[in-house]
Amino acid sequence: MDEELENLRKKKLQEMQQQAALEESLEEQENQKKQFEEQKKAILRSILTADARERLGRIKIARPEVVEQIENQLIMVAQSGQLKNKINDEQLRMLLQKILPKKRDIKIKRR
Repeated sequence: MDEELENLRKKKLQEMQQQAALEESLEEQENQKKQFEEQKKAILRSILTADARERLGRIKIARPEVVEQIENQLIMVAQSGQLKNKINDEQLRMLLQKILPKKRDIKIKRR
């Protein structure tokens, strides 16, 4: 009986240690993700004008997957040294027109 109880305690302790290690790992991943996002924001602040950042923020609300793609492209261009000046709102709109799919006009004909 005593041995059984001791085995149960050891098993429970092991489970708790594994759970703690998992939580720590998840917390570390979350911290790395936050740090990456902060670095990304800092880079975008340095390469976009205020108007362009505002436009990108509005688009992020509606189409976050598209903005993620655009942000990554902008960062790659900036890191490669191809960017001479900050990207303004007009330049960002032109880039968006190239990336975003064209809207199709749907016409309903009456018979």
